[in-house]
Amino acid sequence: MHLRSSRRRAERRAASPQQGADAPPVGRGSSLSREPIAASLPAAGPRRTDRPPPDTGRDRVLRAGLVADAPIRTRRVGFKESVRRFWPLTRGDRRWIVLVCLCAIVAALAETVAILVFAELTDNALQKGSVSAFWAPAALWLGVAVAGGVVGYLGNSLAAWTAERFVMRLRARVFAHLQKLPPHFFQRNRRGDLVERLTGDVDAIEQLVVTGLVQAATATFGVIFYAGAAFWLRWDMALVTFALAPLFWIATRRFTGRVKEVSRRERAADGAITSVVEEGLVNVVLTQAYNRQHDEQERLRREARSWLRASVTSARLNELYEQIVEVLETLCVLAIIGLGAWEISAGRMTLGQLLAFAAFVGYLYPPIRDLGQLGLTVTEATAGSERLLEILDARPAVTDPDPAVVVAAPSRAVGAVEACRVHFHYPGTTEEVLKDFSFSAVPGELVVITGPSGAGKSTLAALLLRFYDPDAGSIRLDGIPVNRLPLNRLRRNITLLPQETLVLHDTVEENIACGRENVTHGDVVRAARAADAEVFIAALPDGYDTVIAPGTSRLSGGQLQRVAIARAMLRDAPVLILDEPTTGLDTLATQRIIGPLRRLAAGRTTIVITHDLDLAADADRILVLDRGRLMESGTHAQLLAHRGLYATLFHTHPPSHNGAVHTSPPVRPVADGDRRPR
Repeated sequence: MHLRSSRRRAERRAASPQQGADAPPVGRGSSLSREPIAASLPAAGPRRTDRPPPDTGRDRVLRAGLVADAPIRTRRVGFKESVRRFWPLTRGDRRWIVLVCLCAIVAALAETVAILVFAELTDNALQKGSVSAFWAPAALWLGVAVAGGVVGYLGNSLAAWTAERFVMRLRARVFAHLQKLPPHFFQRNRRGDLVERLTGDVDAIEQLVVTGLVQAATATFGVIFYAGAAFWLRWDMALVTFALAPLFWIATRRFTGRVKEVSRRERAADGAITSVVEEGLVNVVLTQAYNRQHDEQERLRREARSWLRASVTSARLNELYEQIVEVLETLCVLAIIGLGAWEISAGRMTLGQLLAFAAFVGYLYPPIRDLGQLGLTVTEATAGSERLLEILDARPAVTDPDPAVVVAAPSRAVGAVEACRVHFHYPGTTEEVLKDFSFSAVPGELVVITGPSGAGKSTLAALLLRFYDPDAGSIRLDGIPVNRLPLNRLRRNITLLPQETLVLHDTVEENIACGRENVTHGDVVRAARAADAEVFIAALPDGYDTVIAPGTSRLSGGQLQRVAIARAMLRDAPVLILDEPTTGLDTLATQRIIGPLRRLAAGRTTIVITHDLDLAADADRILVLDRGRLMESGTHAQLLAHRGLYATLFHTHPPSHNGAVHTSPPVRPVADGDRRPR
């Protein structure tokens, strides 16, 4: 009995913005109206001029970056380490694995009994021509065959169920681990290769841990029963026949190393092909616009040729191994026939015994061959294990603080944000992105951070959300260092609107509701109305139930941005980070999101990362960064009068449009009586 497990490719939904938000490079977008956004904000209190004392020691960076932020480099992993790492995932299913092995034992025992009954039937019924001697062994043979078939069916079904549960559990674990890795991990590793590791390599691990174990047990007990029966019939003939068995082991040893190396190349080529296809689909507009179809096809052909070479080599090695084993089996069969003919002619063996002996040997060599082939299968699976462990061994850049250092704080923060003497460089690089950077912001205050491209503006968002820890200095929320707050609590108090609008492959309603738990349909509608999105959502074919996806053509860039604003309103976090909110929007679309942005910013600590100077002109405070350093700080008028870097940027990139936009009140909480299930 052999375990048969199906191969499936699991589709994964895109991660939510709060889990996978990235800090994309800054690009200049269209401008926002110069109507003051701050007009809709409550009057800010006195500016805080005090600064906390600088940290006396460097904050330790959990440098998963040494692994997580570098391109994956496959390391060699052996069979024992692979089993040691993945065997714990069978917890909860081990009793079923044992039951599958017991079914394999019963099935092998049933086949052994059936062969012995066949020998008796041959000698007593066929050779003597006795019909009366036929019925009893025939009935026994049929009963044994039915019992073995039922047990085999149950064992195979249970084995497939157990194997797929293991695949599901392992895939979920790897996916959950990927969700914890920092943005740079995904920027430095091809998404297609990660997808291939999450699908194909997970299946390979199942072959190693579950299927391989069951097949080994099945083959081992088959060898024991069939060999034992053959020795019981004629131990001398069995010794002669089994003298050829070491040849199978030698053949397996000769092929193992070559098969593993080829399997590594084949799996790497699989990942490369998946990456090329994924990149081609994502960038299809650019490909068509620049007439790059031939170049993209050539990329695919180049990777496909690498895969073809590895795949054909693997097939040749496996086929050569199979043919060598076939020749060895033929030698064994010829030895049995020759010895059997000699023994029958001498009267020392009956025909039934010879047929039974030949049957036992015939049943014996397939499990012996399976054990040899299993060695090759395990070798191939360890190649997948190496690739998967590279992901699981990539440590997150940050983790939850130790409970002993967690600071007790209300679940909802006030929203005061501070950066104190921060130094930071991305893992894998040496150049500091932020150098001795300090600032603070309080609720109701709009702070704009601007500067040339590459100045370090978007890095601040990554540090506030604690995608990374600073090399020195600290980031604080309500006076508490963020590395002393649980990640869930910290990120629950911050809303990020990234430069690229994040869209889930789901309904419009779910795209809005994904920012908060226990959301009703009424909550979603109110948030959409406050974001000026209700009208165009109602015009969609299925309204709030219309399915949208990344790259969808159903909604324009401005409409998608308003969906994101509705999501942020529903999230209702005290700290709001807008990263280039007008990038990619034309003048009309930009003007349409001004009102929703004001309502969203009302009463919150709002940090706008932009080089759209229409936004900067109306901020309570503007911070100008250049090469990681804070060069200037002040209001629009003060910085223009200073005639420094900000004035240069302003005159180099003058405001592109103006327009009055009426201020609307902030979104009010939904009353309990208004709540109804979605």
